Amino acid sequence: MRIDKDLVAASATPLVLGILSEGESYGYAILKRVDELSDGRMQWTDGMLYPLLHRLERLGHVEASWGTSDVGRRRKHYAITPAGRAALAERQHQWGVVADALAQVWRTAQEQPGLPPRLAEGWA
Repeated sequence: MRIDKDLVAASATPLVLGILSEGESYGYAILKRVDELSDGRMQWTDGMLYPLLHRLERLGHVEASWGTSDVGRRRKHYAITPAGRAALAERQHQWGVVADALAQVWRTAQEQPGLPPRLAEGWA
């Protein structure tokens, strides 16, 4: 299944902030965590992740520092800030409202007489 790019874009900030709320991380590990969380159904690229991390850094939601990997390679590590935790809490609230509204409209659609059953099942 391919996830629509609008959904990927809308979910990117809360996903990254949520991942960083688990602990400090670096780009490749964040990409792997998204892949893991989505069972491989969301495959992000460097070209999508790094501009987002830079924007979150400019907004003060994450802070970056240089570290060294186990094999001696330098890499940038990202950590969520208190402002980032507040932004994550707000995004969680917003997503809850959206998810509730979608659940209600899909339930209503399933109850509509004349709606093909296969179509209704796909909306659940």
